[in-house]
Amino acid sequence: MTVSIVIPNYNGEKLINKNLANVIQVIKGPARIALARNASRNDASGTQSVAGGSSDQRIKEIIIVDDASKDGSIETISKQQTANRNLTIILLQNKKNLGFSSTVNRGIETATGDVVVLLNTDVVPEENFLKAALPHFNDPLVFAVGFLDKSIEGNKTIKRGRGIGYWNRGFVLHKRGEVDQTDTFWVSCGSGAFRRDIWNKLNGLDELYNPFYWEDIDLSYRAQKSGYRIIFEPKSIVIHEHGMGSIKSHYSDKQVTTIAYRNQFYFVWKNITDGNLLLSHFFWLPNHIFHALLVNDTVFFSALFQAILHLPTVILHRRRQKKLYKRSDIELLTSPSEQD
Repeated sequence: MTVSIVIPNYNGEKLINKNLANVIQVIKGPARIALARNASRNDASGTQSVAGGSSDQRIKEIIIVDDASKDGSIETISKQQTANRNLTIILLQNKKNLGFSSTVNRGIETATGDVVVLLNTDVVPEENFLKAALPHFNDPLVFAVGFLDKSIEGNKTIKRGRGIGYWNRGFVLHKRGEVDQTDTFWVSCGSGAFRRDIWNKLNGLDELYNPFYWEDIDLSYRAQKSGYRIIFEPKSIVIHEHGMGSIKSHYSDKQVTTIAYRNQFYFVWKNITDGNLLLSHFFWLPNHIFHALLVNDTVFFSALFQAILHLPTVILHRRRQKKLYKRSDIELLTSPSEQD
C-alpha cells in the first residue's frame, strides 16, 4: 500500500518553516514508504517543481499545493526541497487563490499513492502515526481514517478528531465527540487519510464550499451515504496548533461566520434527501429568519442571500451525487446518546 502526503498552503510561511521539517522527519523514519523517482512537469493550472531521489517499487511523496501565497512560502518550501533531495517533494503553485477545496483537489489529482494523507500546515504528526491507520484500508469499503488531534488551544490541549452530527431545528449540526470510540461523523481534511480511488469516485471535495468550512463534512457524508465507511483511529496522533492557520490569520470573524452559515445552507440543500427532514428545514427557516430580524443578524441574511444565488449550482451537484447513494439520512443523523 503506497502513501502520498498532501499539504495545502496559503500564506503559511511561518508554519511551513516551523513544521515542514518535522513532518519530513516523521515520515522519513517510521513510515518506511519507499521513494519516488524525480520528475518535473508543468500544466495549465499553474507551475510545478519537484525535488526527488531514488526510484523504488513503492512511492513516498510529499505534495505541497500553494494557493497563490503572497508571503515567502515558496522560498521556504524550495529550501526544504533542496535540503531533502533524497525525498520526492513536489511543489504545485496555483496561479490565483482558489480556496481550500480546489487546492486539496489539485494535490490529490497529482498524488500517486493508494492512500492520501492530508495535513494542514499547522499540523505535525507524531512518530508512527500511520501504523494504526493504514491497516484499516485492508477493508475495501473504508474510505477514510481520522487521526486523534491534540489541539493546542491557549494553555490547554484538547483531544479532537472524532465528530458527532445530528439534526436540530432544520439544520445538520456537529460537535466534538469523545475520543474513546471509533465511529465518527466526518474525517478532517486537515488531518486524515483517504483512499484515493474512492475519493475520485466521489469527485473529491466539492469546490462549492470554497474558500473553506464544511467541505470535509460534506465529503464524509457523501461517502457514507454511498455505502463507504469512515473510521476514527485514536492511536494515530497529530499535534494541531489551533488558531495558527491561515483562516484566522486572513479572515475577519464576520467573514468566517458568513461563510460557515452559507455552507450550512449548501450542505442541507445539496445532501439531504429525506422528505421529512427537508420539510423540517423549510418549516424552521421562517423561524430562523424572524429571529435574525429581531437581533439584526446581518451575517445570517448575507449568508442566505449568497446561498440562494448559488442554488442552481447546488441543485446540479445534488442531482449528480444522488446517483451514488445507498443509505438514508436517518441512518446517519440518528442522534447518538452522547449528544445530550
